[in-house]
Amino acid sequence: MQNTLRSSWHGEDINNLMGRNGSFIKRLTDIILSCLALILSSPVLLIAVIAIKLDSKGKAFFIQERTGLGGKPFKMIKLRGMVEGAEQMGPDFTQKDDPRLTRVGKVLRRTSIDEIPQAINVLLGDMSIVGPRPELTKITDQFSAEQKQVFNFKPGITGISQINGRQSLTPEERVIMEIDYYSKANFWTDLQIILRTPKVVITNEGNI
Repeated sequence: MQNTLRSSWHGEDINNLMGRNGSFIKRLTDIILSCLALILSSPVLLIAVIAIKLDSKGKAFFIQERTGLGGKPFKMIKLRGMVEGAEQMGPDFTQKDDPRLTRVGKVLRRTSIDEIPQAINVLLGDMSIVGPRPELTKITDQFSAEQKQVFNFKPGITGISQINGRQSLTPEERVIMEIDYYSKANFWTDLQIILRTPKVVITNEGNI
């Protein structure tokens, strides 16, 4: 019995050290990296906010309901890249050559600068640096029981689907990829995704 307990504890300890989903080291890494991202990008964010306000009417930040850990909805924060009231003019998600995008919004989407405020969601605990793409609640409401397994993992700013197709993937394709990947992910696999993300952002691979 004692050996069994020791073995069980040892396995859990290794998972924590390796930064598995929900572990202390993953949360600590999220806090450190999101703080650094907000501090280092603050000049860019300030310029982006001013540009958005000068370019079109409306708020600089856009808040949209997405589905998070455990299937619970949360408010995801982004820089506004579309005209005010865009959701009443078309679908909730961006389409290719979307006419609702503002001039500044096109630049923000192309460079992924619009996603920087999601670091605030990471600090709040709604998101992680690495995790499944946070989907719209309207989409996740249609998920099957199997697809809802993706709710076992906290959504991320970047992740396996974000560096392997991004918006060119359907929600169904993303979910299959994410459930398979995150059930085995750890600190080192997260690190590989983080290191691969800049290339995807620079080349705009899979982005609309």
